[in-house]
Amino acid sequence: SSGINAEWPLRPGCKATEAAVRKAGIAQLYGIAGDTNSTGDEQKKLDVLANELFVNLLKSSYQTCAMVSEENEKMIEVPVAKHGRYIVCFDPLDGSSNIDCLVSIGSIFGIYKRESDGPVSTEDCLLPGNKLVAAGYCVFGTACMMVLSTGNGVNGFTLDPSIGEFILTASNMTIPSKGKIYSTNEGNAQYLDEKLQKYLYDCKFPKAGKPKAARYVGSMVADVHRTICYGGVFMYPANSTAANGKLRLLYECNPMSYIVEQAGGKAVTGRGQERVLDVVPTKLHERCPIFLGSSEDIDVILSYLNE
Repeated sequence: SSGINAEWPLRPGCKATEAAVRKAGIAQLYGIAGDTNSTGDEQKKLDVLANELFVNLLKSSYQTCAMVSEENEKMIEVPVAKHGRYIVCFDPLDGSSNIDCLVSIGSIFGIYKRESDGPVSTEDCLLPGNKLVAAGYCVFGTACMMVLSTGNGVNGFTLDPSIGEFILTASNMTIPSKGKIYSTNEGNAQYLDEKLQKYLYDCKFPKAGKPKAARYVGSMVADVHRTICYGGVFMYPANSTAANGKLRLLYECNPMSYIVEQAGGKAVTGRGQERVLDVVPTKLHERCPIFLGSSEDIDVILSYLNE
């Protein structure tokens, strides 16, 4: 069975987070909460609020036995009396550095079915993305949209504020096989592998045809959502200052890679032909380099990297 049962409590979580995001300026939820999260980012007030919403809703759903959140250093265990079959890994509010300037942000989640019996341990959560039973993200932009896959394609649901429900507005979402956009933080170009620098140069100065368009929001949800809609590539590669890039495997790279593959695209690490979904994590907040998007464009990047 799919993880659709565990996805159910995430919907009110996304609705409540959307409401908080819309009210943030008025309710003075902008700014820093005065702490840092498990990966060293400064926690914003909205981050903390979104995390509490997701944790509490998932705990009380009777669907989960454990959770992994970007905001919590250790695995969150659900009381045994409320145990379900699923493990949910999530980033409650991705792109939070963009909160204060009103740029699109979002929530990301991946759902696994627990494979062992007995007390839940951290090892139960260290599963590769190819074992996901469902994944999704919710983008809080000009509209609020939840994009979801349970292993049978990708569907998009837009929140209708007049009735407070998600309505199916984009069924069987597919990513174009080739796109005209590349998306990465080119401010880091000096730290990149020379082969990747050559690829980026050729995007801007192609031997034939028009150059690619550069688009980079800095919120993974917004950048990946645009990539699925319009095609092209999004990347956060390894570089000389970050051997595994910046993005976290369990609750950023895996869910997004799962959705992109379900939409007909590709998601790779840049290490040979390795898929992101085949990486076996060794720790909860492990980072992973990522290149995802249109299949033909990813093949081109791999041809540069594997020269």
